[in-house]
Amino acid sequence: MSHQIPATPTHRALPKGMAPACWPGLLERYRAFLPLEANSPIVTLHEGNTPLVASERIHRRLGSNIRLHFKLEGANPTGSFKDRGMTMAVSKAVEMGSQALICASTGNTSAAMAAYAARAGVRCFMLVPHGYVAMGKLAQGLHYGAQVISVEGNFDQALSIVRELSVSYPVTLVNSVNPFRIEGQKTGAFEVVDQLGEAPDFLAIPVGNAGNMTAYWRGFQNYRAAGLANKTPAMLGYQAAGAAPLVLGHTVPNPETIATAIRIGNPASGPFALEARDASGGEIAAVTDEEILHAYDMLAREEGLFCEPASAAGLAGLLTRARVRPFPEGSTIVCILTGNGLKDPQTAIGRVPESVKPVPAEVSAIGRMLAL
Repeated sequence: MSHQIPATPTHRALPKGMAPACWPGLLERYRAFLPLEANSPIVTLHEGNTPLVASERIHRRLGSNIRLHFKLEGANPTGSFKDRGMTMAVSKAVEMGSQALICASTGNTSAAMAAYAARAGVRCFMLVPHGYVAMGKLAQGLHYGAQVISVEGNFDQALSIVRELSVSYPVTLVNSVNPFRIEGQKTGAFEVVDQLGEAPDFLAIPVGNAGNMTAYWRGFQNYRAAGLANKTPAMLGYQAAGAAPLVLGHTVPNPETIATAIRIGNPASGPFALEARDASGGEIAAVTDEEILHAYDMLAREEGLFCEPASAAGLAGLLTRARVRPFPEGSTIVCILTGNGLKDPQTAIGRVPESVKPVPAEVSAIGRMLAL
């Protein structure tokens, strides 16, 4: 299918009757770059258009005169970047007449699928590894009305099962092996360029199933080919050390990490992420849980940004790299924070050294606590 690429980021007029200030959602905004027909149904929660926030303090740790920005994907409707791919995948599933969706998930994919299934009025089934999904994410899927199936196994086993089920049963698989997911997720790269005015020098991103690294690289390539960016960034992907198959060069049968969203030992999009690494002159490296949690705390306390633990893997990787090899002076770096901190409140509460204890409702008692 060929699509005419416009010469400016305007792309196309807003739908009739829509106020100019209203964000139409990714599929309308970037339609010229997406595999959509004129009559394709659009299932949207007006996802995308997430903030790109300049660092106030952390940038100083990365080198001299570094321009560091954080892309807040937790501002999407279900709280993660997965909404980008899901609006595309579910719209195409509805276009093809599907009445049921299925996915394996560590939480964010299933939450997004369930929300867009509800929006489209179709059924959905989510397979999750038992005991390894943050409660915030599980609550979302349940409340959106998904049928939750807890599997006695890990994500990789669950993904293998849903791939088989999608062949034998009338359900559409919406994991990132669905090519429309990657097409939707690449719009994150479009937004980065639109917001910065140019592609960054480096883009740091957590790597679990590796679809997002694949998608961002495709998006930067699309924009450069269309003349909307003059360069593409070096892609820096970071896996958790206990779930780092792309770093180790082999599958990890029993992945373990505090960062449950990237607790994946056999990434479906791994080969494509490795291609993105090599073609961009980037890297895929591992960071420890300790480094992830350090970056997680730093984002909250130094920048006021609350993300889920896996989202902090990108910053953890940047900090580790900078200690060994400082970034070139004046570099522009974008770090993708993939999910909202409220997805996993237990981890945040567990990072507080002391529980909050009640005190008498007296000015003097509370004044003593202020220590000012």
